[in-house]
Amino acid sequence: MLDAGLDVSPLMNFVPLPLVQGGKFSKLPNWIPREGPAMSAKLGGEIKEIGGKVFLESEPEFNVPKLTMLDMAEVDVILVSNLHCMMALPYITEYTSFRGEVFATEPTLHIGRLFMEEMVEYIERVPKLLRATKWKQANVQSCLPSPLRDAVSPGAWRRCYSNHDIQSCLSKVQKVGFSEKKDVFGAVTITAASSGFCLGSCNWTIHSDYEKIGYISGSSTLTTHPKPMDQAPLRNSDVLIMCSLSQTPMANPDAMIGEFCVNAAMTLKNGGNVLVPCYPSGVTYDLFECLSGHLESCGLLSVPMYFISPVAKSSLAYSNIYSEWLSTGKKNKVYLPEPPFPHAELVKNARLRHYASLHDGFNNDLKTPAVVFTGHPSLRFGNVVHFLELWGKSSSNTLIVTEPDFAYLDALAPYQPLAMKVAYCPIDTSLSFAQANKLIKDLKPLHMIVPEQYTTPPTSMPHRTDLVIDCEPPPATIKQAEVITPPIKRRFEKVDLDAEFAASLVPNEVKPGVSVAMLTGTLSNRDNKFTLKPVSKSPTPSTTKKRKLDSCDTRQPTYAWGTVDVYEFVDNLKKQAITDVTVEDSPGGGHTVHLPSEDSLIQIEDGSTHIICGNESLRVQLRDTLLKCLEKL
Repeated sequence: MLDAGLDVSPLMNFVPLPLVQGGKFSKLPNWIPREGPAMSAKLGGEIKEIGGKVFLESEPEFNVPKLTMLDMAEVDVILVSNLHCMMALPYITEYTSFRGEVFATEPTLHIGRLFMEEMVEYIERVPKLLRATKWKQANVQSCLPSPLRDAVSPGAWRRCYSNHDIQSCLSKVQKVGFSEKKDVFGAVTITAASSGFCLGSCNWTIHSDYEKIGYISGSSTLTTHPKPMDQAPLRNSDVLIMCSLSQTPMANPDAMIGEFCVNAAMTLKNGGNVLVPCYPSGVTYDLFECLSGHLESCGLLSVPMYFISPVAKSSLAYSNIYSEWLSTGKKNKVYLPEPPFPHAELVKNARLRHYASLHDGFNNDLKTPAVVFTGHPSLRFGNVVHFLELWGKSSSNTLIVTEPDFAYLDALAPYQPLAMKVAYCPIDTSLSFAQANKLIKDLKPLHMIVPEQYTTPPTSMPHRTDLVIDCEPPPATIKQAEVITPPIKRRFEKVDLDAEFAASLVPNEVKPGVSVAMLTGTLSNRDNKFTLKPVSKSPTPSTTKKRKLDSCDTRQPTYAWGTVDVYEFVDNLKKQAITDVTVEDSPGGGHTVHLPSEDSLIQIEDGSTHIICGNESLRVQLRDTLLKCLEKL
């Protein structure tokens, strides 16, 4: 299983969770359906109306992976690419029959834990007694307005997991390093390679001795704080799976960071405050660095930046100890010694201050104007809800949205009318379509598999034919709940020759530099590793009769090779008075020779031949006739 991402889009349907009760979200009117009191009674006050739009008065829920498509007990391994792709992992390890192994890098494991713990803390500290379920009934949902009417599989939405689930889940994760090879039951080997997207993010190669599948998840070729993308392991893959391209293909990340800094500085100069909904890691580190430098150049050195999160302290600490997972420039600072990130110096000089909550000294330390980084980017829970209620009534303040995971107009809908200014500066460092197409040309895969939507322009910009994956041969596509067979088939296996057996072989030189030895051995398969061993000296009773018949042939052994000409084989049979012969073509390109009078069958395929015959003397005759159709050394 490749990744375990959590669909957070259902959050947009829920009423925000305020820290302080008694405000706007505590006195919302019930939505009145056109069907009258009977329908209102069915809903039981689950749906509230805000500014003409409907929202669910309930604990937030998430859309988990479609785990009913397969028996999770049959999944042996889950490969996690980055911290964003593991948010659904507790639903799998704690609530299904999955008993396999999970692999992730160390930063992904620890920072992913912070993401989960922050989300759980935000939701659990504002508990909702009501859990909306009545609206999910099909006859009720069809009567609701959009977007609730169009919600996909709401019956599969799940409440957030608990801290106990997180700890139990992550205790099952095995840590891997970049370029470290992990054997999976002897069948394949998996290797992680840096993807350049965030701390510890990786792409995966799954390879046997003769085939290789590459998997590209969230990746970036831009120069940011993580270790650069390592493309070499992905080159010349038999199949390359690519997903997680940029959600904002029209927005250049560098330009958006510049716009972010300009908007923040302009607001601060006018005496307003800046609110930045963010995750506790990732691009947030780059925003600290860029904004502090810009404010210094604008003469706003005294303006403080506040980072408020239950995991703020841990996040900043982890960023400074994972030097081997950072870009070369930041890693080299560790040897000077200096902290790799500027935010360590900012914290030391009190320009950046971090708090676990609003009550952790923040209320006493707050000096305005200020810049506040806090979560959650969905604007449905967390400290950001409090700040929107506090600062949203003033047009001098600015909300700057940088995370592309949520449509910002939908996220802001419950807060309207909102007086504070809103700047949308989505910063997504994932591969753009142009970068992805260039990468594919460099990697030269034999086959590509991409999501179906990557092969057609966005519906909002049908003329932008450059916003597609364009490669030769055209990529295979996959869509939700679709099952496809990758265009790859294992044709060869590596077989080790037993050392004692190898020593007993006597090769015969057939031409200069080429020696051949005929051997008969036993193929042993243990943990998907094949070994050729000498045949046991004590023959089994079932094979004794066959060997006696075979021993009648006293000729020197020959080395046969080549492809059987089925028509030559039939002619040779007729010369031996075996004339009752029919030939049929097999679906795989081979042939089936049938001897009805002898009740015998010869299946001739590419690389293998099977003789099915109850008469042992006839079987030997058919074998010898078949060998005459092959070349010999």
